[in-house]
Amino acid sequence: MGFQQHKGWRRLVNATGYSWAGLRAAWRNEEAFRQEALLCTALAPLALWLGDGAVERALLLGSLLLIVIVELLNTGIEAAIDRIGPERHELSGRAKDIGSAAVFVALLNAGVVWLLILLA
Repeated sequence: MGFQQHKGWRRLVNATGYSWAGLRAAWRNEEAFRQEALLCTALAPLALWLGDGAVERALLLGSLLLIVIVELLNTGIEAAIDRIGPERHELSGRAKDIGSAAVFVALLNAGVVWLLILLA
C-alpha cells in the first residue's frame, strides 16, 4: 500500500504538531531565535499600547512577527546546508549569507516601521 497521506482534520493536527516541533527545535538549538523571540515578546505589549488604532498596532506587531518568521526560514536554510556536509562551498556560504541578510532586512524593517509610527 505504501505511504498514505492524511487528509482533513488529521492533516491539520499533524501539521500543527510538526510546527510546534519546529518551534521547540528552534528554541532549543538557535540562540538568535531565542533572542529575537524574547525581543518580540517584550515589545509586543508595547506595540499594543503605543499603536494608535488597529492599523498601527497591526504594523508594529506584524513587523515583530516578520523578524521571527524570517529567522525561522534562515534557521531552516542553515540546517539544510549543514546537513549536506561540513566542508566549505561557495554556494553554501552564499545561501547562509543571504538568509542572514534576510533577517537583517526584517530587523531594519521593524526599526523603520516603529520609527515612522512613533515619530509621526
